[in-house]
Amino acid sequence: MKWRVVLELDPETNDWAVWCPELPGCVSCGETQAEAIESIQEAIALYLKPSPINLQSGAITCEVTV
Repeated sequence: MKWRVVLELDPETNDWAVWCPELPGCVSCGETQAEAIESIQEAIALYLKPSPINLQSGAITCEVTV
């Protein structure tokens, strides 16, 4: 799956900030553009990783494709 990311150079540190507009709070950074891209790929994977949930008896889980 492809995600849009935004890279922004921090003029004070010369590091790259990177964030994914479709995933609120999914941000990362790197000293180079390549490092920032690699970091946001990891951040997106962690963001999308399902968390374990405790369900009440009788609850049903399923998956949907969008």
